[in-house]
Amino acid sequence: MTESIDVAVIGLGPGGEHVAAQLAQAGLSVLGVEKHLVGGECPYYGCIPTKMMIRAADALAEARRVPTLGGSVEVTADWTTVAKRISDEATDAWNDQVAVDRLIDNGARFARGHGRLAGPGKVVVETADGTEDYDVRRAVVLNVGTSPAVPPVDGLADTPYWTNRDAVQVKNLPDSMIVLGGGAIGCEIAQAFSRFGVRITILELADRILGPEEPEASAVVAEAMADEGIDVRAGVQVERVAHDEGTGFTVSLGSGEQLTAEKLLVAAGRRTNLSDLGLDTVGLDPSARYLETDEQMRAGDQVWAVGDITGKGLFTHMSMYQAEIAVRSVLGKDGPWADYTAVSRATFTDPEVGSVGLTEAQARDAGIRVTTGSYSLPSSSRGWMHKTGNHGVIKVVADADRGVLVGGTTVGPSGGEMIGLIAAAVHAAVPVAKLRTMHYAYPTFHRAIENAINELEVD
Repeated sequence: MTESIDVAVIGLGPGGEHVAAQLAQAGLSVLGVEKHLVGGECPYYGCIPTKMMIRAADALAEARRVPTLGGSVEVTADWTTVAKRISDEATDAWNDQVAVDRLIDNGARFARGHGRLAGPGKVVVETADGTEDYDVRRAVVLNVGTSPAVPPVDGLADTPYWTNRDAVQVKNLPDSMIVLGGGAIGCEIAQAFSRFGVRITILELADRILGPEEPEASAVVAEAMADEGIDVRAGVQVERVAHDEGTGFTVSLGSGEQLTAEKLLVAAGRRTNLSDLGLDTVGLDPSARYLETDEQMRAGDQVWAVGDITGKGLFTHMSMYQAEIAVRSVLGKDGPWADYTAVSRATFTDPEVGSVGLTEAQARDAGIRVTTGSYSLPSSSRGWMHKTGNHGVIKVVADADRGVLVGGTTVGPSGGEMIGLIAAAVHAAVPVAKLRTMHYAYPTFHRAIENAINELEVD
């Protein structure tokens, strides 16, 4: 039997869950489909559990700074506290019943299974009890997210390597760990584990860690990690991975060197879950890396897409932003529609990295006449007083012709918070001349933004 519904939402990450709830509240008949956990990667394996790990690790690091600043303290790390908090407070032991109930309470129906397109206005859901067919009158919204990418390294696929999903569920930490990948996920988990006593080596293929960030940001974070005893290696080629139950992992580098560790974390990026979605049945390319969407998040006739699969940033806040746009579009309301001018993000290493808009390189590639300003955070009054743990830098990127910021980076103990000021300036195209007349509270970390802005060569 084929059932007729108004909307099908395939994939219930943060954006998909929001779309389903909002459209159901608007009176449409909505089916939400998820084969794993309602809420997606963020609450169970990403944002929330990893930040709990980082919060605990940062507390340990700050306690260890006490002797430099004013006393003595004995610090004993205990991972069991972190593991219990992640299981009990963040994930309900990786049970999504609360999220399922919330979705149903909002008026949507829920199907646990694999959903796919079966032609224009048609959706098939494979559940544990069989196959369900639906005619969709109004919209299919896709929010199927990403999975950890596994690089084609000889021998790797045959080993019991970890991904971020394994790392957040661990009850007992290893003595040592090699991390393949120096992006945000790899660096955050590596530093957190290191502060709990795990010997860490980060291996990055590119010439620096945190590749999407400004080079100055990468350098500051790499220096801070090295100061903590983390072995950060960039520009390395991994030739082979082997595993032995007794000795653990052996990673062979292109230089001929072999590294060993008890565990191996693969944090080499993400891949979109588009291959088994039936995209070809509605004229879309199933081999595409991302789905192209218009300003209303429409990917095709009666098909909308939100979140990671749109390629506009693998961030929960981006998925939620796009979800609101898709809801307005499906309901036939007016915009505002998608604007990616001031996309911001934060990497929760210590120091934190906040970023918004274009990097210097991206701005130059876009043909903008660029001027930049930067300032070392330890040189600021607050940074000097902060002393230990004060690694940081502020960098702003401006369009010299328009006299406005087009991007910026804030690295420091509160880098993820400081970026808010620059994000507002980029979003609203506040003139640099106006930013120079602001009052920047003293003595704060964000006051260093003023120093960077004053370095800009803008009339």
